[in-house]
Amino acid sequence: MKHGEEQNTGSPGRLDRRLFLTAAAGGAVAGGVAVTGCRSSATVGSGTGSAPTGAARGTEEGESPRAGDSDWRIRSVGPPGAIEGYTDRVSVLPGEEFGMYVSTTAPTFRVSAYRVGWYDGAQARLIWRSRRVAGSVQARPRLLQVTRTVRADWRRTLRVRTAGWPEGAYLLRLDADNGHQRYVPVIVRSASAAGRIVLMHAVATWQAYNVWGGYSLYQGKDGAYGTRSLAVSFDRPYDGNGAEKFMVYERAAVVLAERLGIPLAYTTGADIHRDPGILQGAAGALSLGHDEYWTPQQRAYVTRARDAGTNVAFLGANTCFRRIRLEPDATGADRTVVCYKTDYRKDPYLADHPDMPTNDFRQPPGASPESSLTGVLYEGFPVDAPYVVHRSDHWLFEGTGVKRGDSFDHLVGVEYDRVTPHMPTPAPLEIIAHSPLVCKGRHSHADSAYYTVPSGAGVFASGTMRWVEAMMAGTRENGRNHGMDARTGAFVTRATENLLHAFAAGPCGRSRPKPRDNVRDVYASAPR
Repeated sequence: MKHGEEQNTGSPGRLDRRLFLTAAAGGAVAGGVAVTGCRSSATVGSGTGSAPTGAARGTEEGESPRAGDSDWRIRSVGPPGAIEGYTDRVSVLPGEEFGMYVSTTAPTFRVSAYRVGWYDGAQARLIWRSRRVAGSVQARPRLLQVTRTVRADWRRTLRVRTAGWPEGAYLLRLDADNGHQRYVPVIVRSASAAGRIVLMHAVATWQAYNVWGGYSLYQGKDGAYGTRSLAVSFDRPYDGNGAEKFMVYERAAVVLAERLGIPLAYTTGADIHRDPGILQGAAGALSLGHDEYWTPQQRAYVTRARDAGTNVAFLGANTCFRRIRLEPDATGADRTVVCYKTDYRKDPYLADHPDMPTNDFRQPPGASPESSLTGVLYEGFPVDAPYVVHRSDHWLFEGTGVKRGDSFDHLVGVEYDRVTPHMPTPAPLEIIAHSPLVCKGRHSHADSAYYTVPSGAGVFASGTMRWVEAMMAGTRENGRNHGMDARTGAFVTRATENLLHAFAAGPCGRSRPKPRDNVRDVYASAPR
């Protein structure tokens, strides 16, 4: 995606119960619950913290029915530098330890670990809270001139042990005693995904857009593309509230999947890159709302899983577009995301690896358009257009009540994908939504598409970056959601429920109607 990505506006407020229940078809929203102290499940140096009763119980008893905690949201971000932090691992297995690096102008602060889920509509549960920790203002960040990489290189502030933490997506909230707060996201990943649907959190994409310290893979301190970073480090906080990409593009999918009670597993793209075994035997794998940056290894392993019977869904657009390399830095392996993009020829790595550039997957050398996996091809930005149903009788749309030609305003945006017949595209492939749009004066379409492979695995691509955001449409969550309404939220939620239930039942090609190839008919007169 290009610099200038559209952001949601407005402060997240309390959940509008009536609208959320309309969209999510769930139970009543619960209020907060009191937290009682028990044996610490983490360490602050050699000290102790506190944890809610029952925090040590595993996920086998089910997290979704438990009471949540309504006070997980940030109330005041405060001025720059009020409090911010990062972890030295993007994910850990339950029971493993990670370090936290915090800088604050406040004398003391606390860390609260909230696991994101359904929780009767509360959307998070407090799993652990630290004791008060002495605060300090850490050193100014370091700029590595060769690649214009910003690294905080701070001193470790505390160690956190995750004993008793259920697998899942976590928001670590930093609470300074001056009243200001920030998030630090971390994934407690699953050791095995066998028989489960895997949520693949897009940590490389989070980092690519992170402008903390003045640099990202899109711009330098002067805002120009030419002074951008060529590599970005996880050893720095995220900008904004600390977890904006997760909150906008991933949170709603986590909440919905947990509400359904289907078997879930949690991981990140970086973990799949390191360990193809994570996807072994998985019922399904979900790429969430904005998942642009993949290593060739991650792509190969997801493709291998598909070919072994794992269903795959791409719930965003612009997915698997940038080809990256992961390198170590001060805190460990795979802590740097390398992507030279149009300057790939300047990458010293190419001297010994001429077929491994860090540019777009569709570009040479080693061109491999993402459509061979996703079924669709990224085409444009920015766009705002209605989503138009084409195959209303497709199983994905069961129970939505839609008819051919029905549309949902603003659901296509801010980036979109389309089926592109002259590019590598699986067949048979069925276009189930075909949405006219105009992007920078050019008329085109966004497509939702579905195909299967001989293993029986089904593959769905939404073709729009707003699919996951739309699950919150019509609520007070996440600001205005680009003007999408409750009707859109209900439609996307029901379609996603259908998808998840089908994935959980096994390879979709064996349990659901096979795709009816209509690409030639839809694009018979389209320019190529």
